[in-house]
Amino acid sequence: MKKVFEMICVLLCLISIIVWQLLADSSSYYLISIAVLIISMLPFFFSFEHSKPDARELSLLASLIAIAVVSRAVFYLIPQVKPIGAVVIVSGVCLGAKRGYLVGAFSAFISNFIFGQGMWTPFQMVALGLVGFAAGLIFTKLKVKKISLAFVGFVLTFVLYSIIVDLSSVLMLAGDFSLHSVLAVYSAGFLFNFVFGIATAVFLYFFGEQFIRKVERIQIKYGIGVAYE
Repeated sequence: MKKVFEMICVLLCLISIIVWQLLADSSSYYLISIAVLIISMLPFFFSFEHSKPDARELSLLASLIAIAVVSRAVFYLIPQVKPIGAVVIVSGVCLGAKRGYLVGAFSAFISNFIFGQGMWTPFQMVALGLVGFAAGLIFTKLKVKKISLAFVGFVLTFVLYSIIVDLSSVLMLAGDFSLHSVLAVYSAGFLFNFVFGIATAVFLYFFGEQFIRKVERIQIKYGIGVAYE
């Protein structure tokens, strides 16, 4: 009953913000997008809070988030060649979809204290969170292998992540929102997104299975399962 109440509150907040902006003299679609993104993250945080995670699970989640943040920071000087997507995908595979979302969202937020916070941060949080969420769902049906990890990693980062993150650029730069301006913004980011997708696939192909086995050993040793999924 409490979960239903919280979901209703989230939906009411979402509807209120959208209606308020649409009825205002000058609507800010960027503000609407930010509000929608932030509110969309709340169900995952509520779900995590209700699951009452113990210290062992929190430690593992914190460790994976820290690894993701460091993996992005280490390759600071090489644009888009970042293993953070691979770490988030591994987290989703090992801990399940919901925890994968949390690792992705928090990794994007915390690492942006290094790379710079801005209006794009909620877009990156949701995008990377959904990458972890989708990986958790996909690999409940798909067997974990080098090829499957690399392929899924490439698709999730090149397609899913880039569509959401580049939307922030569209809202900032494409003032008229015509098809031509939107396509121009997405085309400008194509190469960067492609490099990020390839980098994720390479990291998962060479290190994904080993990383998953390490995390699974920790789960078995300390009894950290995915029963909450």
